[in-house]
Amino acid sequence: MAINASQEQSDILLAFQGKNKKVPVWFMRQAGRYLPQYQSLKANRPLSELFRDPEIAGAITLQPLEILGVDAAILFADILTMPSGMGFKIEFINGKGPVINNPINHPGDLARLGKFSGLEHVTRTIQLINSVLPPSIPLIGFAGSPYTVATYLCSKHNRMMYENPKSFHQLMNLLTDNTITYLKQQKEAGIKLFQLFDTWAGTLRREDYETFVLPYVQKIFKAIKLPSIYYLKNCAHLMDLMEKSGAEMLSVCETINIKDIKTKKGIQGNLLNSLLYADDKTIIEETRAILKAAKAKHPKYIFNLSHGVMPDVDPLKLKMIVEEVHKFKWV
Repeated sequence: MAINASQEQSDILLAFQGKNKKVPVWFMRQAGRYLPQYQSLKANRPLSELFRDPEIAGAITLQPLEILGVDAAILFADILTMPSGMGFKIEFINGKGPVINNPINHPGDLARLGKFSGLEHVTRTIQLINSVLPPSIPLIGFAGSPYTVATYLCSKHNRMMYENPKSFHQLMNLLTDNTITYLKQQKEAGIKLFQLFDTWAGTLRREDYETFVLPYVQKIFKAIKLPSIYYLKNCAHLMDLMEKSGAEMLSVCETINIKDIKTKKGIQGNLLNSLLYADDKTIIEETRAILKAAKAKHPKYIFNLSHGVMPDVDPLKLKMIVEEVHKFKWV
């Protein structure tokens, strides 16, 4: 699959240095169900089978580049891909999401958990994607944060956190070490940057986030020597702690206005994903407002959404946003 690109350098990677000439843009969940081309590839195959097929996963990863014109590809996988490589039996059921068939139900279950053993199909998928990507389009790798992954693997994770904090820290240490191994595998295969997704840590109190989440994300960002992004949903009350994560770029949700963020780190975000259902005029106005706020405060900036693309969104809305972002006068 040929990907057209007129530049030799990546605007996304230049944005980490504040040297980009235009605003780069990509979308969380940009490869997926909302695209008719994805549906034709998926047919009746289960999602887990798509993840394990390097050619199919690679093709899905590349689809948004040609359809939307985004500035980066993000690996088609799931935040639960890593635990599937450490012994968890995970099914992805349409309409229900991920189902863990051997979850952690009590602290005694931690004894059966093993180290991440590597997933060859992930390496092969990354290699296939990089074989066709031009230098101007980097491949983003990713993983779920230890806390967010734990919320799926352990249905009573918060009870364990308060009732048996020693066991919870044991779980977080294991997930952290395995996440580092998983991201190093992606790095060796050829990703150029990575994002750590923390969808659920923003539901915690500050003191709990600082105790049970922050030390583990810090360990991950310290271990992986690549340009890095930390996405934290419901982040407004945690911005100062988020800044201590060690990530170079902070991806924020709609709970905070970009103009109110005080940081020297890069910022990514933060168009409310529900606005993708709005009329074109509203979407363009909201997009421009975010771009103007970013230009005024954050020289290191990447445009993105507040969260992932929903499955029933019109792809033309996203293409319109990409065009609007690219024509915005940045320098």
